[in-house]
Amino acid sequence: MCFGSCARCIGYKLLILALLSIVANILLYFPNGETRFASEHHLGKYVECLHGILGGGFLVLIPAAVFIGLHNDDCCGCFGHEDCGKSCAMLSSVLAAFVGILGSGYCIIISALGLSHGPYCFTHLERNWIYPFSESSGGYLFEYNKWSKCQEPQNIVQWNITLFSILLVLGGIEFILCFIQIINGILGGLCGLCCSHEEKPDNALTLVHVCGALSILWFFGFVF
Repeated sequence: MCFGSCARCIGYKLLILALLSIVANILLYFPNGETRFASEHHLGKYVECLHGILGGGFLVLIPAAVFIGLHNDDCCGCFGHEDCGKSCAMLSSVLAAFVGILGSGYCIIISALGLSHGPYCFTHLERNWIYPFSESSGGYLFEYNKWSKCQEPQNIVQWNITLFSILLVLGGIEFILCFIQIINGILGGLCGLCCSHEEKPDNALTLVHVCGALSILWFFGFVF
């Protein structure tokens, strides 16, 4: 099995997830597509944390670029041994994976806090901009009849719940993929970037299936 190919596959997935995370975070700044709330500073404190742009976005793009470049890494090796240099490159990808874990972890935490705290909106009862659901500890998520407390921006509760939930899921998947790459990088560093030319194709295919099965198990373990 080629550990570099596995890393490249993870890198492309992280690239797509990071771009989606950036888009979702940007949309949080413009409820219903309106820009006036951002210009008037009527956005929630967790919206302005840049957790999707910085955390799940740029900090995940760094390992994504590193992982994608690993497959075509033409490292000169050490002491004339090319495999040694490539093994070092795989081990260095573990550091990049930790950067991705920090970024995705930040995205997960802020998204969860944003969902728990609720949106920042104008209510007719208080005649002011407040967090009407801050004391509910997330209970408002299932109390649909109370969502009408927020008069402005319109449908801000649904807007926040949808985007924060998307960012939470994206951050969770990014976290899992980076964790898988830590294992892949350590194995690749210890065993060499690619399997030897003498390795039987059936064995390589079996290892690919094992890698896929582990990825699925980690995903369902995180969700449930």
